[in-house]
Amino acid sequence: MRVLDKMAVKIGGGENHRIGLFDMILLKDNHIDFAGGVEKAVLGAKAYLKAKNKNIPIECEVRSLEDIDKVFAAGVDRIMFDNFTPEMTRLAVEKVAGRCETESSGGITLETMEEYAACGVDFISVGALTHQIRSLDMSLKACE
Repeated sequence: MRVLDKMAVKIGGGENHRIGLFDMILLKDNHIDFAGGVEKAVLGAKAYLKAKNKNIPIECEVRSLEDIDKVFAAGVDRIMFDNFTPEMTRLAVEKVAGRCETESSGGITLETMEEYAACGVDFISVGALTHQIRSLDMSLKACE
């Protein structure tokens, strides 16, 4: 069903930047906390990729402007600004200065998406695209 979810986003005008967890590592706040910090989480992901002889991008969530420096020290392909205000996002994009891809996520709605896009991020995750969807109840039972 994952492919159908992704097709629905595409048909609705959205763009999918990954199909599943197998084509990009995403380090979220819980991973960072359990690893003992941003640097350890990124270095752990890199060690895993090396051990498994894999070459896929690493995206790391940051919760503050200070985290950006830590992420760059460890080296990632994309930084996700999670639950940043538009003003914080503008400052974060300036700080990144094109050195890697950027993404805004967390609480972004169809109404606020344009404001975040104006900040200059490369990607915006908008869960609101799929959160309000109601399933179609279809039965495949045979009838006489």
